[in-house]
Amino acid sequence: MYLTIDEIRIGKRVRKDTGDILTLMNSLKKYGQLNPVIVDSDYELIAGFRRLEAAKRLGWSSIKVLVVDNPTDIEKLEIELEENLQRKELTQEEITLGFKHLSKLLHPNIFRRIFNFFKRLFKRIFRRRH
Repeated sequence: MYLTIDEIRIGKRVRKDTGDILTLMNSLKKYGQLNPVIVDSDYELIAGFRRLEAAKRLGWSSIKVLVVDNPTDIEKLEIELEENLQRKELTQEEITLGFKHLSKLLHPNIFRRIFNFFKRLFKRIFRRRH
């Protein structure tokens, strides 16, 4: 479901500081919104404050939301805390491996380029027969 950003009310929040959201804004521009913000049935923000602020700064008029029906004040706070605490940062090794793999995909060697060419060619040939 989408709501206009103006429809979303921001009540009392644990998170006050959005920090540097430039990277989040760049991510939203490049990939779109991957996760919805969470609101209650009165469209009060429960979680996703940084996403909402980044979308505002990008000039978006609407944003994807998940509506949680009639949560208690305790549940609202639990959801906000849960979303911000239950994540695990990638280890340095995982980051290194991820970027190595990305680099190989972006800059394949000659054998990989030849293989990819034939792979795409066969996909086109066999797609036309069906």
